[in-house]
Amino acid sequence: MTNDIFAENAWYFRNSLVRANYNDLKNGIHETTEFLELFLRNLLLNENHPLHNRTLHISGTFKETEKPDIETKKPDIEELKTDIEKLFRPKTVSHILKLYEAFPGQDIFGRSDVMKVIDIKTSRTSELLKEMSERGIIEQVSGHGKGKYRFRRRQG
Repeated sequence: MTNDIFAENAWYFRNSLVRANYNDLKNGIHETTEFLELFLRNLLLNENHPLHNRTLHISGTFKETEKPDIETKKPDIEELKTDIEKLFRPKTVSHILKLYEAFPGQDIFGRSDVMKVIDIKTSRTSELLKEMSERGIIEQVSGHGKGKYRFRRRQG
């Protein structure tokens, strides 16, 4: 037995320990050792169960979001455009509109997604997300990992 499995799956192991001891009875959530058992079966019995943190999510709603087909379904961005043109520089407006087209509705995205869509560096991406969040264009989302966002729903 080596420490490799612990090194490669440290977060999974930690989170499976949490799930083995976590109860929220008013919401019908009970402790479960199933995830810890998978880890230990891989460790002790040399089995090969996939160990993904996303399977430990309590909500049970974690799923990969399907990317929209932006060729046939374009979001209506005219109202958003007039709002953000008052708040941001033209280059920033361009970036926001590209993101809005790539992640319409309530699609969830993170920093790496933004970097791919508008091809900018890490530090500029962080600045853009911070600025958009401070100005109320996007909101942080919990339950999908750290640093996940979505566009705020438009009022009216």
